[in-house]
Amino acid sequence: MSLKKDITDKVTEIINTDFKIEEVSFVPDITNTKLTFNNSGLLFEATVLYIDLRDSTGILNKHNKSTIAKIHKAYLHTTVKIATSLGGEVRSFNGDSVLAFFQGTTKTTLSNAVKAAMKIRFMIANSKSGINNLLSQYSAVDFGIGLDDGKILCTKVGIGGDNNTKDLIWIGNPINKSVVISDECKADEYIGISSYVYSNLTDEVKFGTKKNINNSEIKVDMWTPYQIKYNGKWETFYKTTWFWNVY
Repeated sequence: MSLKKDITDKVTEIINTDFKIEEVSFVPDITNTKLTFNNSGLLFEATVLYIDLRDSTGILNKHNKSTIAKIHKAYLHTTVKIATSLGGEVRSFNGDSVLAFFQGTTKTTLSNAVKAAMKIRFMIANSKSGINNLLSQYSAVDFGIGLDDGKILCTKVGIGGDNNTKDLIWIGNPINKSVVISDECKADEYIGISSYVYSNLTDEVKFGTKKNINNSEIKVDMWTPYQIKYNGKWETFYKTTWFWNVY
């Protein structure tokens, strides 16, 4: 069979076959036997945390490859450890970005994702974290984190085999919107969340305390509203300069 016919036959099968979707209450992984190369996928609900390293080209031009590898490994290790400590499951590394899912439909699971973002912000960007100064020996690490919540479809793609010939793809507005929001975030407002996430936060990640002119503690909203254009429409999202200490 010619290569052209092989590809054409498979694409014809993909386009003409109904797509079967099963709803699940977990984050799929590549080993799940329900995920095949056929027209099928698993649908789950989660809060998406997307983090992207800024100015990777500048870092690449400034340092040798071994130094860049150190920076990336430190940044990715920190992100994964914090996300998983709060129930998140990391499913994708794409260059210098990370995609993590906090599966669930409760305010607690959603707020855990936001707390993870605030802890990542502390560890990478705060001089008191213990690793910020280590990273700063080479380059100050700038980044943006975006979060949204909703249903995500996971499906398996590729042709089988072990070496980069199969992967999972993740489809849904929560992922796309998280990426768009992250693009709007940088120092000192490293974290952005959708209006849905903001509306469903628990108080511990929504409000903080500050001292007023009388030196009394007052309750304040940690999040500031902004506008973003998504899918051709302007909508509100929120950013913060606050972080969560890691001990």
